[in-house]
Amino acid sequence: MTPELTLFVGTFTTLLAIINPLEALPIFLGLLAGQDDQAHRQVARRSCFYVVLLALFFLLFGRLVLQIFGVPLSMVRIVGGIILVRIGFNLFLPPPTGGVIPNAGSGSPQQGDNIAFVPLAMPIMFGPGTLATILGMSSMVKQSGSVITSLAAIILAIVATMFVTYLALAYAKKILGRIGPLGIDAATRIVGFFVSAMGMGLIFHGVIEAVENYGAFLGQ
Repeated sequence: MTPELTLFVGTFTTLLAIINPLEALPIFLGLLAGQDDQAHRQVARRSCFYVVLLALFFLLFGRLVLQIFGVPLSMVRIVGGIILVRIGFNLFLPPPTGGVIPNAGSGSPQQGDNIAFVPLAMPIMFGPGTLATILGMSSMVKQSGSVITSLAAIILAIVATMFVTYLALAYAKKILGRIGPLGIDAATRIVGFFVSAMGMGLIFHGVIEAVENYGAFLGQ
């Protein structure tokens, strides 16, 4: 595969595993209890749109934020990988009290706009793991050939991920009715394993880059 296609596949699979729309389905239905299908689709569309905006902001300006705080990209990869590994283990071995996503509470909102951004878009879908993935993938752009095509691959992966997430949320009732709680638990554990593996990959690349950048300096 070309570097851009590899970047697209890696970003898409990682983001989809981190966001894990299957795990958000019960919370989504609980927040919109009593609402009709049109309200479900409207809230799903707006929440996914907000996540795309957040992801694009950190993709385009994440490096500037890192430069302001003096954080090297290699450290972002390492820390981001650690976060992904932790999330992956929590998905694979959920605590007895529940999953990674905290309980959103009971009751239905008066308006869907009140929950489209908080808590659905942030922090349920765009949390630390998603942020770490965006920054980690953006740090690999310079290693993937053309910067423009690499950024386009990441943006396309973000849009594709949120489109799949939108479909899952818009048809949450049908999906949850078909696969049931046991199916969601099995899928969550499977993606947790791969999230941990992806996190280890980011840590590995971060350590290699740190050694290359600082090895010669430390040897002097």
